[in-house]
Amino acid sequence: MDDAAVRRACLGGDVDAFRHFVERYQNRALAHARLLTRNTADAADATQDAFVDAFRNLRAFDPDRQFYGWFYVLLRNRCFKQRSRRGTRSESGIVAAEGVTRGVSEESLDLWRGIGRLPPEDAELVVLKHIEGWTYEELSKALDIPRGTVMSRLYVARQRLSALLSGETT
Repeated sequence: MDDAAVRRACLGGDVDAFRHFVERYQNRALAHARLLTRNTADAADATQDAFVDAFRNLRAFDPDRQFYGWFYVLLRNRCFKQRSRRGTRSESGIVAAEGVTRGVSEESLDLWRGIGRLPPEDAELVVLKHIEGWTYEELSKALDIPRGTVMSRLYVARQRLSALLSGETT
């Protein structure tokens, strides 16, 4: 079932159909949330809250768009809220870079460790553009910044990542 069909089913009263979105995007969302929050517990909370937000606001989802692009904006906002609450519970400590590399193949482990050492905003851009394959337009819309700003920030993020991977200090 495609995302538009799932949306129609949910809006038609089949609330169990929303499980499709959770099962399809949960792991991806958790990985992105860990990059933004740098904390597994906070990432799980932000992801869960974002799915609740998505369910409540499903009418606002444009079925001509990819669900994850729309959902990512909700997830990102929840991650920023979660980061601002950090320290409210004992398991809210920041995780090491290995916390964002769980389940990654050995060949790309160095790359993911480098990404994990980037500031969250840089890591977000690098992952969305070069791993997820988002276009500059998709990034501009999701991050609510002009295309040129996306390109500029991505350039700086790539330079920082390159320096980290080559052993230079930034």
